[in-house]
Amino acid sequence: MSIYNKINAGFSLGADAPITSGIEDVVYIFNENDITLTYNPTNPLLVTGLTAVSAAKVYKFEGTNNSFNAISKLSKTQVGPRYTEEIDFNIAGLSTDVKAQLMAMGYGRVRAVVINNYKTGDSAIELFGAVNGLILTEAERNAADEGIEGGYKLKLTNPDKLKEPYPPRAVSIAPESGTATYASTLAALEDLVV
Repeated sequence: MSIYNKINAGFSLGADAPITSGIEDVVYIFNENDITLTYNPTNPLLVTGLTAVSAAKVYKFEGTNNSFNAISKLSKTQVGPRYTEEIDFNIAGLSTDVKAQLMAMGYGRVRAVVINNYKTGDSAIELFGAVNGLILTEAERNAADEGIEGGYKLKLTNPDKLKEPYPPRAVSIAPESGTATYASTLAALEDLVV
């Protein structure tokens, strides 16, 4: 059964697991070609494995006070639906190391993983930029901005004319023996962090 052009299930929201907005104040970012993605063979919306190429790493950016946000927007095109994916976050730092990372995210393509505040279901952890990657499209610094102490406001999004063919992919990774859980997925991600 194809998921491309037929609905195959319904859903309802209940009191047992009410939807919760926002993402945690952490984003995991890695270079597009540094981590190989493994997909569920029957569901392309589900990433079941992240494997480092050579000694590649995942980089963890942490924030506070709901300073991170993730957005996915549907666009109808002549060839079907496409999705624009965006991740907004702040960096409180001005070092040359920070600036070098900003430049790398602007020229190279990265992928990013976020953790939703809504933990029910297999989409508690999501991957952005799975097909076309993300680039840094905004890096704004206002030295007088007391909200982020003069740091950078950043936006990662798809490169021009390269929207994603799917919404953000769910990441659900099983341990060596057993079924995938939120904890096992987070542990697999943390194992790749520098």
